[in-house]
Amino acid sequence: MNDSLSRLLQRRSVPSRWLVEPGPGEQEVETLLRVASRVPDHGKLVPWRFILVQGEARQRLGEVLATAFKADNPGTGEDKVAVERERFSQAPLVIAVVSRAMPHAKIPEWEQVLSAGAVCMNLLNAAMFLGYGASWLTGWAAFDRRVLDALGLKPDERIAGFIHIGTAKETPTDRDRPSLDDIVTRF
Repeated sequence: MNDSLSRLLQRRSVPSRWLVEPGPGEQEVETLLRVASRVPDHGKLVPWRFILVQGEARQRLGEVLATAFKADNPGTGEDKVAVERERFSQAPLVIAVVSRAMPHAKIPEWEQVLSAGAVCMNLLNAAMFLGYGASWLTGWAAFDRRVLDALGLKPDERIAGFIHIGTAKETPTDRDRPSLDDIVTRF
């Protein structure tokens, strides 16, 4: 088996709280985005885009989350608000993958949504090949209109995933994977 396949067989997500500096440099970020955009895209619609959240922007987004969380959970403890405030401050880089699937005469919206999911997976794999840990997350923030507005999403856009990328301070143990006997049938 070649080295690339061996590494893909060992790929696993790293919890965002375990992702620390250093994060990818500008050239590496460009590489990540180029790799991410090389996904199947029926009709060449480019039904996705990227929002980079790094540096001070992580704290600004955290304040948006903290404000929204407090509004929805009045009287909640400051410790829980702090968790939300820090949600995007752990990894040095967070790439929001925005799905912008749209009605089309020939290309089903489902294919466009799947293309955005493929972008997320390519980001995870590219990060791994560059030597970084990564995690694909959504959570309540991916569905909250206040957060989406703060990020500049249009009403018809959705978050396919927040890809957190950084140096893994710990290596997670592998989780159980499904047996192929349980998930494969032949026609």
